[in-house]
Amino acid sequence: MRRSIYSSDHEAFRGSVRAFLDRHVWPRTEQFIEARAFPRDLWIEAGRQGFLGLGIPERYDGSAAEDYRYNAVLGEELAGVSAALSSSFGIHYDVVAPYLVELVGEEQRKRWLPGFCSGELVTAIGMTEPSAGSDLAALRTTAVRDGDSWVLNGSKTFITNGYSADLVVVAASTSPERRAKGITLFGVETGMDGFSRGRKLDKVGQPESDTAELFFDNVRVPHANVIGEIDRGFVHMMERLPQERIGAAVSNVAHAARILRETIEYVKERKAFGQPVGSFQHNKFLLAELVTQIEVSQAYVDQAVMAHVAGELSAVDAAKAKWWSAQVQNDVLDACVQLHGGYGYMNEYRVARAWRDARVTRIWAGSNEIMKELIGRDLGL
Repeated sequence: MRRSIYSSDHEAFRGSVRAFLDRHVWPRTEQFIEARAFPRDLWIEAGRQGFLGLGIPERYDGSAAEDYRYNAVLGEELAGVSAALSSSFGIHYDVVAPYLVELVGEEQRKRWLPGFCSGELVTAIGMTEPSAGSDLAALRTTAVRDGDSWVLNGSKTFITNGYSADLVVVAASTSPERRAKGITLFGVETGMDGFSRGRKLDKVGQPESDTAELFFDNVRVPHANVIGEIDRGFVHMMERLPQERIGAAVSNVAHAARILRETIEYVKERKAFGQPVGSFQHNKFLLAELVTQIEVSQAYVDQAVMAHVAGELSAVDAAKAKWWSAQVQNDVLDACVQLHGGYGYMNEYRVARAWRDARVTRIWAGSNEIMKELIGRDLGL
């Protein structure tokens, strides 16, 4: 079915992204996996192309693309290469950007945003803790005011870009007795005394996306690095989670759709019992189901993107898009592995990597179970 949410300008932008990927990413995908990271030169090139500052005003060297559809196009194309590429870069340009544009003072914008746009300053967001998981109100990382600074103690885990980030938006409890109503956000920078990182975490999938534990041992953070209002960090996060979740949904569908297209081509060529594997009725029906699942999911996600462009995307609708797209992504990729037979289990095949990479999408950005809880509450249950 023809998609109608993108204009010729969006498609021209898509062409620019594809040219960047063809030149700077596709030839190096194996290198990224072996290094378990995306090198800084790739970030710098993405910044040079204007991809990192889509939502950043021009006065801070951003692209000033206020239309969220440009974010969505970039997310789709990155996900077509790998889920890891989409998640690492998406955390930066799609998740962290609104915090730095909307919630920090002019001095910090001038100090952080030009490097953010150029790729010289890579960012991450530190919410998840070893003992809290999806329960953001149960944070144990604390921040205590001391004169013109705050002293942070605690740790974070599963932080995308955590190993390489120059700036991390960290959620900490500033009024522990108030739980969710006592959380504040801080900009923690590389080089601050007491801020350290553990090893790159050994994940099931997405090896090229550096993921790390972060540790804060009496880290002194200037008051100027407070992001947003004191004790309103939870509200700030909740207000921006819909964008993170629709961004995840965009990537989920695009990731699965790309591998499905590749699988369809594979089953046209792969033969068994003297005929193409795709010609068997079971496989033909299965592929009909998979294509329909992707297209129906795409239609809902597209409408959610348009709602977000209009400033009308609710947290509940974002939750629906997030959990559904993650489930469809995993179901489709599992079927694609099956259609590849034994080759689908081999690491050198993209389908195997994609299947492994996708499993986490039902967990991060709020687990699918949490998404259903939000939807259920909205139903009055």
